[in-house]
Amino acid sequence: MEPANQFPHDFLWGAASAAYQIEGAPHADGKGPSIWDTFAKIPGKTKNGTNGDVAVDHYHRYHEDVALMGQLGLKAYRFSIAWSRIIPDGDGAVNEAGLQFYADLIADLKAHGVEPVVTLYHWDLPQALQDKYGGWESRKVVDAFAKYCRVVFERLGSAVKYWVTFNEQNVFTALGYRWASHPPNVKDIKRMYAANHVVNLANATAINLFHELVPGGKIGPSFGYGEVYPATSNPADVLAAVNANQFNNDWWMDVYCRGTYPVKIMRTLQSLNIAPEVTAADDQLLKSAHPDFIGLNYYHGGTVEAPTHHTPTTTKQLTNIDPYLMAGDAENGLSPEKLLFHSVENPDLEKTAFGWEIDPVGFRVAFRQLYEKYQLPILVTENGLGALDQLTEDHQVHDDYRIKYLQQHLLALKGALDDGVPVLGYCAWSFTDLLSWLNGYDKRYGFVYVDRNDTDAKDLARYPKDSYYWYQKVIASDGETLQD
Repeated sequence: MEPANQFPHDFLWGAASAAYQIEGAPHADGKGPSIWDTFAKIPGKTKNGTNGDVAVDHYHRYHEDVALMGQLGLKAYRFSIAWSRIIPDGDGAVNEAGLQFYADLIADLKAHGVEPVVTLYHWDLPQALQDKYGGWESRKVVDAFAKYCRVVFERLGSAVKYWVTFNEQNVFTALGYRWASHPPNVKDIKRMYAANHVVNLANATAINLFHELVPGGKIGPSFGYGEVYPATSNPADVLAAVNANQFNNDWWMDVYCRGTYPVKIMRTLQSLNIAPEVTAADDQLLKSAHPDFIGLNYYHGGTVEAPTHHTPTTTKQLTNIDPYLMAGDAENGLSPEKLLFHSVENPDLEKTAFGWEIDPVGFRVAFRQLYEKYQLPILVTENGLGALDQLTEDHQVHDDYRIKYLQQHLLALKGALDDGVPVLGYCAWSFTDLLSWLNGYDKRYGFVYVDRNDTDAKDLARYPKDSYYWYQKVIASDGETLQD
């Protein structure tokens, strides 16, 4: 047993990425188009029309990137597989060249002592499945996803221990089907809940298939979680926070870990005629799948007051769409939040340059709540700071603000370990700078600066930031330097 004041010696000090945001090469070696290849070309949908055609060209430069991971001392690297590289039309012939790319990447990672953590779906559905079936609104896509999973499990399962099924299902379903900020560019909350249910069926199917084919491996979903606080000690606000946590978190996590939807939220959705249809067979499938761990993506939580609050408040009402806290009106006027809670700003928290609250204590709260509810190990699959980094003339990036952010959150993680929560590892978002889905290339998260901007890919040169060398020392010391 590790001493209480240390990180476990097998702790997975990692970093993360997603295929569309880094790979580029959208047509290389037989790859088919994804819904993001299509959506990003719609005028006005992304900042300055940015897209992933080049991204940071990881597809052609992965050897260079993995070498930098090795120099950093990284213990784990979480990345996603582009489904349409493996099966270009989503459910037809397998593309051997696409499989070989990921096999080669995994081999290179392992040669550098880096544990691969593979995400099966990070938002880039093959466009052909969107065109043929209507994407995640069709149960036929569950079968197509199972076929894809079988291919990669059989080919790569012996080399990869840790797998993630879906990345932030709460985000891609809401932004894709309610707010039309992501593909498939829909504004219909009833369709959102219907598609979300189909994704739940695909998740359960993949987990069961994995346990059949890769008995020594570990698999779980990766969820964008943040605890929601009451704005005051008013009991009505406390009840609103209970509602908000069930609406924003438990609606997904209960299904993943227990196979059931929260009763209160289901009743609310049914009262609005927007609840998904759940058959007896669906119920049986959802209950049959048991994840091995919870993947936690943490950036921030939220604060709410009662929806019928009439007393004066000093907190500011949130009006912007936030991917981690649903708030606002749907296009058709149906807004279950209005029955459950009102989101407000938290006056006790600072914000990033992009308006996200910074709450490292909330990170510890998230660990505690998730573990007490579901009794599963937790792997941090994303946590990081998006910022407007500046490259100096001598190719340095002095990102002390990122170091402060990561240090605060890792100390909170250490607190959760001390509390008794089993945390497998920490994959910071992200390893290199990458394409922000909607915010182009100026919003940077990486330990490694990539020299490009929204309009010019330049030479895509890689330059380690100050945070890279800081994290290198943290990893080498098993976290002891976090106290420095």
